[in-house]
Amino acid sequence: MQQMSSNIHIPKTCQFCGKAFIARTTVTKYCGNSCAKKAYKKRKRDEKIQSAIDDTKENLQSLQTINIITPQNLSQKEFLSITEVSELLGVSRWTIQRMVKRGQLTVKQIGRKKIMARNQIDNLFI
Repeated sequence: MQQMSSNIHIPKTCQFCGKAFIARTTVTKYCGNSCAKKAYKKRKRDEKIQSAIDDTKENLQSLQTINIITPQNLSQKEFLSITEVSELLGVSRWTIQRMVKRGQLTVKQIGRKKIMARNQIDNLFI
């Protein structure tokens, strides 16, 4: 079996460095081996960076879905934490703390967490 040499000469531009060169095949993208290696390294580096960005986005999305407090969720709960009460009423946690100190709301402490009955919040507006 005899090998055929390529008589093709296609003027192309290197996709990495931008220099003009003569390609001997139709699929050649780079002017030489060094540009091909540099392009490969750049492509792999970009893939790693994109992978890290995607992982960060996924982690942020999972954290955001865990910490979402909506009025619909709170209206179904019988007992609420101080943070949940502040979210429900649209005031700061410190305002709720002051109301507890003044005796307008009563809380029960379970471990380190303070909770209050939902009906107390409803009775504030009666």
